[in-house]
Amino acid sequence: MKTPWMLGLLAGLATSTAWAQPNPALLGSKGAFIADVLRQMTLDEKIGQLRLISFGPLMPAPKLAEEVAAGRVGGSFGVVSRPEQRPLQEAATQRSRMKIPLLFAYDVVHGHRTTFPIGLGLASSWDLEAVRLSARVAAQEASADGIDFTFAPTVDIARDPRWGRTSEGFGEDPYLVSQMARAMVKGFQNDSAAKPDSLMASVKHFALYGAVEGGRDYNIVDMSPMRMYNDYLPPYRAAIDAGSGGVMLALNAVNGVPAAANTWLLQDLLRKDWGFKGVTVSDHGAIAELLHHGVARDEAEAAKLAIKAGVDMSMADELYIKELPGLVKSGQVSEAEIDNAVREVLGAKYDMGLFRNPFLRIGKTEDDPAELKADSRLHRAPARDVARKSMVLLENRNRTLPLRKTGTIALVGPLADSQVDILGAWSAQGVPALAVTLRQGMAAAIGDKARLLFARGANVTEDRSIVDYMNYPNGEAQEIVQDGRMPQEMIDEAVAAAKQADVVVAAVGESRGMSHESSSRTRLDLPESQQALLKALKATGKPLVLVLMNGRPLTLGWEKANADAMLETWFAGTEGGNAIADVLFGDANPSGKLPISLPRSVGQIPTYYNFPRLGRPFTPGKPGNYTSQYFDEPQGALYPFGYGLSYTEFTLSNLVLSSRKLRKGRTLEASVRVKNSGDRAGDAVVQLYIQDVVASVVRPVKELKGFRKLLLQPGETQVVRFPIGETMLSFYNQQLKRVAEPGTFNVQVGLDSRDVLQESFELLP
Repeated sequence: MKTPWMLGLLAGLATSTAWAQPNPALLGSKGAFIADVLRQMTLDEKIGQLRLISFGPLMPAPKLAEEVAAGRVGGSFGVVSRPEQRPLQEAATQRSRMKIPLLFAYDVVHGHRTTFPIGLGLASSWDLEAVRLSARVAAQEASADGIDFTFAPTVDIARDPRWGRTSEGFGEDPYLVSQMARAMVKGFQNDSAAKPDSLMASVKHFALYGAVEGGRDYNIVDMSPMRMYNDYLPPYRAAIDAGSGGVMLALNAVNGVPAAANTWLLQDLLRKDWGFKGVTVSDHGAIAELLHHGVARDEAEAAKLAIKAGVDMSMADELYIKELPGLVKSGQVSEAEIDNAVREVLGAKYDMGLFRNPFLRIGKTEDDPAELKADSRLHRAPARDVARKSMVLLENRNRTLPLRKTGTIALVGPLADSQVDILGAWSAQGVPALAVTLRQGMAAAIGDKARLLFARGANVTEDRSIVDYMNYPNGEAQEIVQDGRMPQEMIDEAVAAAKQADVVVAAVGESRGMSHESSSRTRLDLPESQQALLKALKATGKPLVLVLMNGRPLTLGWEKANADAMLETWFAGTEGGNAIADVLFGDANPSGKLPISLPRSVGQIPTYYNFPRLGRPFTPGKPGNYTSQYFDEPQGALYPFGYGLSYTEFTLSNLVLSSRKLRKGRTLEASVRVKNSGDRAGDAVVQLYIQDVVASVVRPVKELKGFRKLLLQPGETQVVRFPIGETMLSFYNQQLKRVAEPGTFNVQVGLDSRDVLQESFELLP
């Protein structure tokens, strides 16, 4: 029996609990609602909202639930099943004093249960609807697993393919990457992050992460403000303008100041200049790493630098909860600064719809999927379609492709039957056992119409140190499993298969871990084991088709000279094997275009197409002495930006400008005729480039400013029109002012960045 004293205590607690929680009556006004919640919170509860952690060996689920109930956690990442999330959300909304819901985050980068092509593959499609669709499907699948928030899209401009995370992003060009950024954000958020099948996007890595020196991950970035504004910042801005609710910070320093302590980056640029109103999130452990950077003398100073710079949520470190209470008490950090960060975290949760329904994406127990990894949960058809569009045909001598579904085909190579590798890095919850390999895809395509021989031929590499490096993060679940046979034995087996075949298909490239975070390379050629295999196959005299699987540009000089056909497939995802087979056998016509230049050698890097104009440029056909060039190999990329072949032929003609004069505030039109002069239907990607002939500062030799992808039937001709206005001609000058300077501009239209038609006009004062 309860005593009067106990009853009084319980009544008091009930009253306190009823008061100290979000007020549903204010939900119609975001500002008023957040202000009311913030007013009721203790300092410790506020700091708890800034903590983004996951459970693991150091934080088992029961301990995490207790931390949540105590108001010491704002969100969790890596919890990807509703039965695991539900008790945590119950702890937040039923057991904590403030009843503030948790947010659940995850790296949904290029798919979730269904894995789509990696970022470079998506960008190779030059198909914004396909890219949006990939993000839409990923959002539907991830939200069905209770995820609210994704650390994506990755929009870092990458011009040094030695950087392993080149695979995550969309290539080298500011315009193309910006277009991809918008499409991904729209796909994830679907006009509102509060919809139950939407995710809130968090664009990353802010900023300039792809420009790390030497392509070495986590390295410094030192860059002029003009290059920053013109080349590297636009994709982040595009994602934010598209509505991205979050921004994830980079792990690198930007001009001497780490991103996690960079007040100019997070306050002046992001919030004041760009007007960003969302939540910022540190990358994993980035605040603690301020000590390693040498800008913080101790943990307290690291926490102080981060909160004052504008880092709202701290991912995977303890410094905020450990140090901020003392910093506030000593007056080094104001509670108003804490409030600013908490306001953004609460605002993000509001925008995700979590205050209206904390279980919006978690749902009811009875609706949980019977099996998380069931094949029935996948979206195979869109994955296959998008993967087809992501492939770039680099070579096709004597119409080696498409293959005929007759005779005997030898399929060889260490990547031909690898379910793990075809998914690519950061494949979220993609299940290797459900992925379709090239071997499986080709076998399904030919059925009993032809004979398919298979031989591994080689390991991805015989370098034990590389294998150990790739396998180390995975513990016992080793990704690279070596064939224990002697290399020559495997080559002999492959050669024997080749000699029986009418054509040889070799699947070569990288294991997925070789193009991943922290996987920087000093060499970009195929590993020696695979080179030896290809040379042996070439010696058979049989037609040789290379299927490349890789997450970055490779140096392919020998391959270009010796392969009869070469198809760049990147890492194509869950339906990769079927999609590659569709292209190889001609059931789909390749339409992909390179979003990044392929260099001839590592020594040539960087090899981006839109390089600044020079005082002593190399001119093809003229002596190279005393010009900007390497004298020991041909100039320019092996394959240029925007390049890609088709099984049909396209021709461009009759580039016409509607006017030779353009007044400010007006537009003119560039039109060009594109014809399918081949014998089958295909998609042409018509690309618009502009060159500023004379400017107040050095400008690029050309810049992509538009593109159109269109399906043409054999013999069909269409006129493609591009409007050109003042905004398209503008850039940031030395004073970092956006200007369009009067003068002459060259308009270039082509099917890649190198082979173009050109006309000129003048922008009038």
